[in-house]
Amino acid sequence: CCKQKGVRSVVPFGTDETISRIVADYSDMLLRLASARLDSAADAEDAVQEAFLRLLTARPVFRDGEHEKAWLIRTTLQRASDIRRKADQRNIPLEDVAEPAAPESAREELRSAVRALPEMYGAVVHLHYYEGYSIKEIGKLLGLPAATVGTRLARGRERLRQMLREDVV
Repeated sequence: CCKQKGVRSVVPFGTDETISRIVADYSDMLLRLASARLDSAADAEDAVQEAFLRLLTARPVFRDGEHEKAWLIRTTLQRASDIRRKADQRNIPLEDVAEPAAPESAREELRSAVRALPEMYGAVVHLHYYEGYSIKEIGKLLGLPAATVGTRLARGRERLRQMLREDVV
């Protein structure tokens, strides 16, 4: 998907320095992104590790740094979605589920609400508000038109308002 004829990385991909740079540059951001989509810190770490593992096995060739970042973000979101889907498929008897802890603060309540959003809204809300990307940048990262990102952001905000309003009532 990402290999193009005649396009080469500046530094050969498999070098230790390239891999170290990619991990250092993107680990924190990808972990925050995965944490926004998953309830467990361990699951978020797994999603990021799986994204890096896929990077090592697929060895894509990137046009530039933005292409590299976009690929990592999309791959992390896909891995997080896979993990979430598997967790949703488990049928656990209600008696076996521990009572969830109450949110510690309004900030944690908001993070929980963002995690509860459908992925298409949660990803753009997280990238915009937590990572500071503009609508245009998110569009490039996710391969979507800016208008679609804007619509998803607006709908995600509205769903958050409704969810938080229901919690107050």
